[in-house]
Amino acid sequence: MSAIAPFNPKDHPHRRFNPLTDEWVLVSPHRAKRPWQGQVEDGADEDRPSYDPQCYLCPGNERVGGEKNPQYPSTYVFDNDFMSILPDSPLHEENGPGGLMRLRSERGLCRVIVFSPRHDLTLAQMSADEIKTVVDLWASQYQELGAMDFINHVMIFENKGAMMGCSNPHPHGQIWAQESIPNLPAKELIAQKRYFETNGRSLLVDYVEAEIELDERILFKNDAFVALVPFWAVWPFETMILPRRAVSTITDVSAEERRDLADVIRRLTIKYDNLFKTRFPYSMGIHQAPTDGGAYPEVQLHWHFLPPLLRSATVKKFQVGYELTGEPQRDLTAEQAAQRLIELPEERYRP
Repeated sequence: MSAIAPFNPKDHPHRRFNPLTDEWVLVSPHRAKRPWQGQVEDGADEDRPSYDPQCYLCPGNERVGGEKNPQYPSTYVFDNDFMSILPDSPLHEENGPGGLMRLRSERGLCRVIVFSPRHDLTLAQMSADEIKTVVDLWASQYQELGAMDFINHVMIFENKGAMMGCSNPHPHGQIWAQESIPNLPAKELIAQKRYFETNGRSLLVDYVEAEIELDERILFKNDAFVALVPFWAVWPFETMILPRRAVSTITDVSAEERRDLADVIRRLTIKYDNLFKTRFPYSMGIHQAPTDGGAYPEVQLHWHFLPPLLRSATVKKFQVGYELTGEPQRDLTAEQAAQRLIELPEERYRP
């Protein structure tokens, strides 16, 4: 009988704990060694004009709801013409038989943030100064919407690429502001509060410091922000952007720090595009303190980037079977994903 080899996280299945959500992810690094006979290809950029007369987000064009966009020179924000949540929904609540079928009305509003007047750009193709104007708009919108008396949470996010359900390639993101705190941010709030009450420090500040010291999953860092592959990553090339100091909201980020943030976003999105030589699809979400007037010293501002691509511009990671009915699973370690990204150039490929 052969001796059992010592455990190696690069080779042996294991679970990793996510302290932000109190959940586990199954890591199966040995599966990445299985033969792959599928086609590996890049996704050469489609040729897009800087202005599209048919695009409802381009300057001067008519939107789907009939409104006309101004000739905006930089960023632009407007109320979504087809909101998922509405500010004037009637208040209502019911519990159903034995409290088993609970229902409660939800008020809120949705906005669209256009990053640039140019139809052919993405964040990876914008300068740090141009991205900073987007960061400034995120901050002003968080402050404006959060000041509304019925808004308790402001969720800023971007879906990039048709693979992520984005119906318009013009560079833009969205904001959903609502009465309730959504499920995932709510779970993170509970975990961060518990850690803060136990340790007197921020969970994610301590985590960043530990990651910087280990230097296994850090993609890059500057004076104010760090980009890394989280230890507990689920998606193949999942990343986070985190501040290096305790900061609960984007409005607390200084002008100089916002420039550092813009630079990290630019560098990260370029790395993504270079990975499979395509306009890399992802969903990005900003998590920060609620806007209900409470004090949240435990909450740390951070960005989640969740991309689906696994082996090429067209091979996507799906969550099926075990993952939908059990728990998330991934075939390469966070360290392997980080190394792949680190080795990529920081000048965007040219198709």
